[in-house]
Order: sequence, then structure tokens, then C-alpha cells
Amino acid sequence: MQYRTLGRTGVQVSTLVLGAMNFGEIGRTSQDEATAIVDAALEAGVNLIDTADRYSQGESEEMVGKAIAGRRDDLVLATKASLPMGDERNHQGSSRRWLVAELDNSLRRLGVDHVDLYQIHRWDPTTSDEETLSALTDLQRAGKIRYFGSSTYPAYRIVQAEWAAGENRLSRYVTEQPSYSILQRGIETHVLPVTEQYGLGVLAWSPLASGWLSGAVRAGREITTNRSQVLPERFDTSLPANQARLDAVERLAKVADEAGLTMIQLALGFVTAHPAVTSAIIGPRTLDHLHSQLAAADTVLSADVLDAIDEIVAPGVDLAAHEKFDTPPSLLDAALRRR
Repeated sequence: MQYRTLGRTGVQVSTLVLGAMNFGEIGRTSQDEATAIVDAALEAGVNLIDTADRYSQGESEEMVGKAIAGRRDDLVLATKASLPMGDERNHQGSSRRWLVAELDNSLRRLGVDHVDLYQIHRWDPTTSDEETLSALTDLQRAGKIRYFGSSTYPAYRIVQAEWAAGENRLSRYVTEQPSYSILQRGIETHVLPVTEQYGLGVLAWSPLASGWLSGAVRAGREITTNRSQVLPERFDTSLPANQARLDAVERLAKVADEAGLTMIQLALGFVTAHPAVTSAIIGPRTLDHLHSQLAAADTVLSADVLDAIDEIVAPGVDLAAHEKFDTPPSLLDAALRRR
């Protein structure tokens, strides 16, 4: 396992992060299975676990808490908040009212007295940066969180938050968690240059592109991945964007074969090769999935391989821009850019 400094915090984290989104109802993963995955990941050198309140409505946090019991101090623990937790209108967002209450809920579910990294899951346009950063700074000073970060923020929102922190003498985001893979390279255009400028650590989610780069999706085969059952429209190859992804996957498979790599090694090695990226988040649903992903822990892609990838998917290009969470709505809906 390789390790890198998380932004400018001085904290050393593994280049592969264990994401716990599949723990519980979402991935149909039991407590015993989740504990086995955590055990194997820690044994392999993973030292950062990332979860969220939203994952299976708190069940993931509960399962992570049970899995790490007795070894909390041996790992960096991250969770997130802001997405809706139930039907109550104020049980969401990044207001002081909600973040203070929901952090206590997360700590209770995790069975700990603090988290190392608390992340705002999505930018909340109804709440000012000053409101959110002030609440997070107070939670940090209270010892309930060590650091805080953002997730899937557009570049301009990262810049605005950095300005607001300095202007109001508040603590700042030290990490960003964006979606990044060979098939979704849009953040290379704006987000990654900004995170480099401000010294933010970057924890990239969906490096396997929701399974497109796992090796399980190939031309002429029925797509039967768990994600394809949950979101079938994202794997319908009659749609142009999905056909473009499938074409790219076939070309990438040849690159991987010629380099003596699995598709997973190619995909994870690509993400961790970018100098702005600290770690790639893997989200195994089973032990077999975990072991196939851990095999990429020491993968370093050659310049020739990286150049070949650039020929297939150009730098800064998203093959499915409509799936991006940080795309301004007006780019996706023409009605929003018309008077």
C-alpha cells in the first residue's frame, strides 16, 4: 500500500480508501460481511474508511462502527452529511441547525466521540458558506471533528468557500471528494486545478465508473452488475452516452491486456496517477470485490499507458456529462438558460 499526505493536514492516508456505501441495504451486505471487508482492508494497509449518514439511512455508519470497535485510533474515519435523512424538511442541508444535530447522530451510530473528517455531501444552495463554515469550525473547536471537507463541489463553489473562510476567519475545507474516472474526466478542467491551488486533499469516488471499468461490462455480454440493477438507464447501451462508454471500455480493455493489467488496475492506477489526487475510494460489496481492487494498491501506470488512455478518452472530457452532480443545471436543461 502507498500513502500520501491528505492535503496540508500532515495526516498520512492510504492511496486506496475503503468506501462503505455498499454496507447495509444498498449493497445487501450483512454485518459479518462488512466486518470481514473492514478486517481485510485494514490488514492490507488501508487506513481511511469513508461513509455517510445517507448510506442506507444510517445503517452503513452503524455497521462501520461495529466493525472498527476497539481499533478506532488505528484509522482515519470520515463521514458526510447534508443529503435528506427522512421526510422532515429540515433534516437535510448544511445549516448550523442540521449539522450540529446530525453530527451527534453520526457519532452515536459510529460509536465514537469524534470523526477525523466531516464532509458536506453536496453543496446546499439555500445556505450561505458563512453559516456552514461557522458551524463546522465550532464543531472542530469542540473536538467532535478534526477536519472538514466538501464533496462534489463545482470549482467556483470551492473557491467561494475558501474566500469565505478567510474573510470571516473561519476554518477551511481541507479536502474535496469528487467523482473521477477514465470515463468521467471533467474535473481535470476546473476542479483539480483549484484543489491544487488551495492545497486540498482529493478523495476520488467512483473510480470504476459505477462498474463500467470493473471488467464485468464488455460488448456482447449481458450486464448483470448490482449497479445496473439499481440504475438500469445508466447501462442501457441503446443510449448514445452508454454506447460511447462501451466503445471506450473495449478499447481500454486492449490497453490493459497489452500492459498486463486488469481493468481494475488500469482504472485505479489512472485515478491515483493524477498529482492532484490523494486517494481513490473503492466500494466493495463482497470480499472478492475487495481483493480484486486491493490488487491495484501498488499499480503505477507508465507514460505510454497514460498516453494510450488519453487517446481513448481525452483529458477533461465526461462521456456522460448528464450524470455529473456538479454540472450547472442550466447546461442540462435549455429552459433554465432562456429568459
